[in-house]
Amino acid sequence: MPGTLTMGAEKVYETIILGGGAAGLMTAAQLDDPSAALLIEGNAQLGAKLLVSGGGKCNITNVSVSPEDYVSDAAFVTSALRAFGSEALIAWLRQRGLEPVIRKEGQYFCPESARQIVALLEKASREIARKTSCKILGIERMESGWRVKTSCGRFETKRVVVATGGISFPRLGATDIGYRIAESVGHTIVPPRPALVGLTLQREQAFFKELSGLSTSVEITVAEKTISGNLLFAHKGISGPAVLDASLFWQKGRITIDWVPGFDWEMFRGSKKQISTLLPVPRRMAKAFLKHLEIEDKAAKQLHSDEIARLRSLNAYEMAPAGTFGYSKAEVTRGGVSVAEIDPETMESTLARGLYFVGEVLDVASRLGGYNLQWAFSSSFVCSRACSRRKNPLH
Repeated sequence: MPGTLTMGAEKVYETIILGGGAAGLMTAAQLDDPSAALLIEGNAQLGAKLLVSGGGKCNITNVSVSPEDYVSDAAFVTSALRAFGSEALIAWLRQRGLEPVIRKEGQYFCPESARQIVALLEKASREIARKTSCKILGIERMESGWRVKTSCGRFETKRVVVATGGISFPRLGATDIGYRIAESVGHTIVPPRPALVGLTLQREQAFFKELSGLSTSVEITVAEKTISGNLLFAHKGISGPAVLDASLFWQKGRITIDWVPGFDWEMFRGSKKQISTLLPVPRRMAKAFLKHLEIEDKAAKQLHSDEIARLRSLNAYEMAPAGTFGYSKAEVTRGGVSVAEIDPETMESTLARGLYFVGEVLDVASRLGGYNLQWAFSSSFVCSRACSRRKNPLH
């Protein structure tokens, strides 16, 4: 029986999948011969990160997904998206009884909860033997393939699929084991860092903390990218969709925030209304920024030219974040296994035959909107197709 293994590795598997998240489960679900595979997961539960994604609704993918949506090598990403893009994914889910719904800005979500897609993936991969609560320790090359070392034994296989994800959300079991496995066979690791995460503040922006809980629409410019969306003031700094997307591109240095995008400053001319009333932001926020700019909250018509100039700086407010909220709050990890050393047609290592990498463990990341899960599913499809075709990866 595939599920009854001992330290002696009585069964040699065709494929062992390391990780039971989105990428691992999709790889398992797509294999032609699931009875010859084993999935190993460190958590007691499969799909732990999927269950909390999208506020528990799971933002599966987007109506429009292209290589330009990703921070990575465009040609590498293109291959996987062409093989299994968002339309193919939605069709695959529908065939299995899940009808994703579009909730906002072309984003597909589960109709009820993330449990639906986890249940679907578990069912689609049910024929594969599983080992949960099994910590992955590493792999070693053998003459006939690979030996996988875990806390619950050693298992032999012809090929290994590393679907261990990034290092975001360590409370959900995320570790750097995927990077360590890659390094053990000579792969380059693009230095990882938290992404889709809030940004912390320098002393100059300490007054932001007094605005915790307020949200406003902004445009953020970082690394020649302009991102529109809501910004949320938080106790630790700034967050919200616009900030999370901006964090994907920010490494250090300054960003520029337009707090009042599209605002017509002519509205101030001759107006008897208070400045804090005219500004299209929450009034408490308006008063805090007026204090920061050393401008009295008064009738707009009483503003001096130098005060108007200071107010207009709200269209191009420069600040240098101190850092990020860290991996505990980051939705994804930017960086990872260099795609320059991965075959885009198969997701196989070009340095070690029979070793594959899929999903977030690779140096591929994107903004909010379902793009990161789409990458997990697309890369896994390509990998499972290659594994199914290649019965003897070492020959």
